[in-house]
Amino acid sequence: MTTTRNVIIIGSGPAGLTAAIYTARANLAPLVLEGEPSSTSDQPGGQLMLTTEVENFPGFPEGVMGPDLMQRFRDQAIRFGAETKMEKVSRIEVGSRPFEVWVGDPDAPEPTYRAEALVLSTGARSLMLGLPNEHELIGHGVSTCATCDGFFFRGHEIAVVGGGDSAVEEATFLTKFADKVHLIHRRDELRASKIMQDRALSNEKIVPHWNAQVAEIQGDGRVTGVVLEDTVTGERSDLAVTGLFVAIGHRPNTDLFIDKLDLDDNGYLVTGRDGMATATSIDGVFGCGDVQDHTYRQAITASGSGCSAAIDAERWLEANVHS
Repeated sequence: MTTTRNVIIIGSGPAGLTAAIYTARANLAPLVLEGEPSSTSDQPGGQLMLTTEVENFPGFPEGVMGPDLMQRFRDQAIRFGAETKMEKVSRIEVGSRPFEVWVGDPDAPEPTYRAEALVLSTGARSLMLGLPNEHELIGHGVSTCATCDGFFFRGHEIAVVGGGDSAVEEATFLTKFADKVHLIHRRDELRASKIMQDRALSNEKIVPHWNAQVAEIQGDGRVTGVVLEDTVTGERSDLAVTGLFVAIGHRPNTDLFIDKLDLDDNGYLVTGRDGMATATSIDGVFGCGDVQDHTYRQAITASGSGCSAAIDAERWLEANVHS
């Protein structure tokens, strides 16, 4: 018979592993289901596994490599008694307690694990262009986060792809560092709010490219340029840049939770009720990190919400299970 755990944490980015550290220190012996290795952002360790140097995480004044930072998180969680397994969850059932979690065959008659409480930290993935060498160049000129990586492009000429609020905001932010920012949009007008458009288009450092899409990323080991394709004529041209910021949106990893937990219109997990910032629509299920945060999307904010989820889960267990 499957043993019922106190807490199962699904996901192992900054949010999940911080939740593991806190629940382990509370003697709850959490099980962390990390996911399976892949080239996408829902792999073990989350999006930081695709990042080279992280310079804005407190406590690392000289910077730290993304994978190294996540290994430190993991080691700390294990030190305090968390168990980690590199397994990908295929199904959850939260209609009654203990909650049930499947790994592998989602149609198996019995769940793989049961838990009194769940912490969901499955993250979100940045939508990408789908070009051949895109993932290989992440952290080597290709980025999905201006706040994280803009500093590295001081004095450079770079490009931002997208036409919504996020793209225009990132292009404007990047002018603090880059000498020139090319804003590439596949249509002839931006989708961003009027005030953000006006701010960007009046910035002499921002050069808009209308009816254009990136057809190719140039560079071997490091971005050296992109090939633009005119969406009307099909004509191609080279653009020499050292950085490419992709800002065409994010997608939360919430497929597991459809029709089981409340999601917002963009598919993010809805949290916050009964005085608990991370509580979902089901008692005993908590959400943290990018799976419920479409505003900040930083490692430090994800980590903070993982702490909150752990404390919420500990208090909920004390009141409802261990009392």
